[in-house]
Amino acid sequence: MSYCKQEGKDRIIFVTKEDHEAPSNAELIADDPNDPYEEQGLILPSGEINWNCPCLGGMASGPCGEPFKAAFSCFHYSTEEVKGSDCVDKFRSMQECMQRYPELYPQEDDNDNTPQGESGAAEAATPGTGDSDPAPTPDSTPVSGDASQTQRPTAS
Repeated sequence: MSYCKQEGKDRIIFVTKEDHEAPSNAELIADDPNDPYEEQGLILPSGEINWNCPCLGGMASGPCGEPFKAAFSCFHYSTEEVKGSDCVDKFRSMQECMQRYPELYPQEDDNDNTPQGESGAAEAATPGTGDSDPAPTPDSTPVSGDASQTQRPTAS
C-alpha cells in the first residue's frame, strides 16, 4: 500500500515493490533553449547578464542585490580602456551595503591566506628583525653592539 506523508516542507512518498515494477507514466518535457531561467551560464545568448546563474552565488538577491547588479552591470558593459575603471563608485556603494550586513556578507580575513613566516615585504624591511640586515663582513663587524662603529682590520 503506497501513501504520502508531509513533514514540514518535505513530502515523503512510500511505495510498494509492485509500484516500482510498473512502468512509469511520467511525461518529460523537453528543455526550452529560449527559457531565460534555464542554466545557460552567466551571459545569455542575447549578451545580457543571467541574474539567475548559480555562479553568482545569490549575490543578485538579498539586501545588497541592487548595488551588486549595478556594479556588476557597469563592469560587464564597461568600454573604458581599463575595464571597470568607470565603476568605482558603484563598487564602493556595493561594499558599503555589504558592510552593513556582516552576517550575510562576511569579510575574508587576509591573514588566513598568508603562509606562516610570509607576512609581506613590510615586515621583512622592519629594522631590528635581522631578516633584512646584510650579513656582516670582516670589514664591518660591529664593536660592542653599536652598529655605527665598525672595526676595520689594520694592515700588519
